[in-house]
Amino acid sequence: PSAEQSFLYGNHVLKAGLGRITEDTPQNQGVVVLSMADVPLGFGVTAKSTAECRKLDPQAIVALHQADVGEYLRDEGALT
Repeated sequence: PSAEQSFLYGNHVLKAGLGRITEDTPQNQGVVVLSMADVPLGFGVTAKSTAECRKLDPQAIVALHQADVGEYLRDEGALT
């Protein structure tokens, strides 16, 4: 849940916050980021492939943040 909240605040996904990843996902692939309950949280781009993710340090970035469902709250003032 803390990794989900971090993503919703606009941060990248770290290996420590990765619950599961689709097999054979290549680097620089567009992805949909889901919560552990399979609720879509937003979009990202993989920073590493699935094979590389298995060897990474827990603080390494595995997915780069592109957009999330919390953006409308953060940008609410600019939308009016």
